[in-house]
Amino acid sequence: MNAEGAYCYSCYHKFRQPRRACGRCGKLRAIAKSTTPDQPDLCGSCYRGPQMTCSICGKLRPCKGYTKDKPICQACYRRPTHTCCRCGKQRGITAHWPMGPVCDRCYDAVLRSPAECGRCRTSQPLIARDEDGGGICGPCAGFGIDYTCRNCGRAGYPYGHDGCAYCVLADKVRHLLTGPDGTISNQLLPVAVALAQTDSPFKQIHWLTASPNARLLGELVAGGRLLSHDLLDELPPSRNVHYVRQMMVQTGVLPERHEDLERLPAWLDHHLLDKPTEHANLIRPFFHWFLLRRARSRAAARQFPASAGRDLRRRILVALDLLEWLDEHQITLENLRQDDLDRWLSEENSQRRQLARYFLKWTHQRSLSRNLVVPIVPRQQPAELLADDDRWQLLQRCLSDVTLPVDVRAAGALTLLFGLPAERMRNLTADQLTSKDQHTYLTVGLHPILLPPRLGALLKRLAAEPEPQRRLKLPPSRDTPRWLFPGLVPGQPIANHALTTRLSRHGINVRTARNGALAALAADLPAAILADLLGMHIHTAVRWVGYARGDWAEYLAARAAEQGNARKNKGNSARQE
Repeated sequence: MNAEGAYCYSCYHKFRQPRRACGRCGKLRAIAKSTTPDQPDLCGSCYRGPQMTCSICGKLRPCKGYTKDKPICQACYRRPTHTCCRCGKQRGITAHWPMGPVCDRCYDAVLRSPAECGRCRTSQPLIARDEDGGGICGPCAGFGIDYTCRNCGRAGYPYGHDGCAYCVLADKVRHLLTGPDGTISNQLLPVAVALAQTDSPFKQIHWLTASPNARLLGELVAGGRLLSHDLLDELPPSRNVHYVRQMMVQTGVLPERHEDLERLPAWLDHHLLDKPTEHANLIRPFFHWFLLRRARSRAAARQFPASAGRDLRRRILVALDLLEWLDEHQITLENLRQDDLDRWLSEENSQRRQLARYFLKWTHQRSLSRNLVVPIVPRQQPAELLADDDRWQLLQRCLSDVTLPVDVRAAGALTLLFGLPAERMRNLTADQLTSKDQHTYLTVGLHPILLPPRLGALLKRLAAEPEPQRRLKLPPSRDTPRWLFPGLVPGQPIANHALTTRLSRHGINVRTARNGALAALAADLPAAILADLLGMHIHTAVRWVGYARGDWAEYLAARAAEQGNARKNKGNSARQE
């Protein structure tokens, strides 16, 4: 209290504790300990208190919040616990509201979810209750503290002296996207709007302050250059560059492209930096005019998306491995003989080097090497199949176990029942689900598949649920489909390996489960119907049907032989009698 009137605790300490740069962390904060000959100015986070002997543990430690006779270190200090009036649990109490004492979790939950007051009908944090048990705001209950932002007038979402979380978020977005000229360029206005328009400002603030993706975006903006795919391709390939690129595509700043293929040239350029010039001069045309050109044609003609980038990278790496081996053995490519190639292939006990046939075919067509033969490994029959009893048991668990995550239950059921590959499953969208006459259908191939009721309910629930909470949440784009299995990258589905890893963590081996499901379907369905329903190539469907029917034929032959032996033994017994 002074001549001008009363100050609340927050305003009193706002002016009593000066805000300047902390001598340890360098941030502009309220100074808790002013500079001394031994230490600089320290903010509340950096100041640990004087070194004293703790009255509880007896150790010499910084003691904060101590009394003169009984100093207590931070490790021994515990807030007194009380029963929270909202959750009913014994926890440390953060505030005493008209409704009663509340813990830190309930404190944040109430302030971050304002609702309509039962008396004044305004949107406020409901920190009190009326006679009937309905929620009312603090002013209506006669509580002196008002949780309204002084800057924007928004109720709730307190963040600090700088305003509510939305005001702080707007300032941080403005600081991140401001270019060298002191303004946000017209190109980045959609990004600024997307970052500020959110229902989870605290997560956005955390992303802006702690994410390496936000740091990379800030560096690109500070450079003053127009953001483009070419600018991002100049950077070393990394997950951060991929994230920022997809963020720009999601907000409409950059045009969409086939990212799985189009980021390969930048990867190749950075990968060839430390390679010999003669190797790079061979690999670049091989990649651009043979591998990438054919991959783009196939991607344009495919009805369903497929990831080809990993296969193309492996073919490039194998070609470079062969060229390096030739240099070590002082053999030129044009003098490479079949016995030399066979020796190189036998040095590594894997099928990876068999991919060199693409490179050697290309070099032979251009008279750069002889006509060499790389033996093709014959297709192996599926060896790992999940037994039907185990498959049905796992399927029952996916359909009925409510403790499993919904996405794991849905993906596991689709794998165990229809044998869908992870690549096809991760690209499923909500538009592929249809309902008719109380039945649910999923269109994977040319014709919709009738789903069991419980699986249909699972997929409907998955399509209706909001995307999982992440550190960054952007509003959906009209051009972006609603993925059933969304990923961490904005506008992209879950990665292939992430989906298979997630299923394996819950006891579902994707390979064996898929093989068991396809073998069971191929034993009952013709190849043409199997290909149309599951969207697989007809040759693949024929192989599966041949494998399943072959096993069935062997079973029938074995059973016929067993029955013939039984009749023969029965006849011999009758003659002996």
